Amino acid sequence: MATGQHSGRAGGARVRLVPVRLRPADPATVSAALHARTPANDKVLTKHFLALLAERAPGNSVEVRVPPYAAVQVIPGVRHTRGTPPAVIETDAQTWIALATGELGWADAVASGRIRASGERTDLTTYLPLMED
Repeated sequence: MATGQHSGRAGGARVRLVPVRLRPADPATVSAALHARTPANDKVLTKHFLALLAERAPGNSVEVRVPPYAAVQVIPGVRHTRGTPPAVIETDAQTWIALATGELGWADAVASGRIRASGERTDLTTYLPLMED
């Protein structure tokens, strides 16, 4: 099943749950989280910036993973439906937030090993930073 989907039985019938969609946080929450960085706030910021990326780069050909918080599929192209997608980007929350806010550039993050990217279309340079002044 795709990331975030689950199935099970309820009352004998097969139930398929739809994955939860990430939504950007309200500006006041984002501002507060940026000024008081804690693990809880990093979770809020990670999900917020992944949701923004999904809005700005809709598609299903690249999976961006920021464990343990969330993953999104973005960038137009071939859609995958099972198993590991052909294009994956994975990083930690601190790196993702730094990329999204413009504190860190994509090329520097890749060169330093803070991002693991494989497959086509895994350069997010044109979409970053996500935070507008």
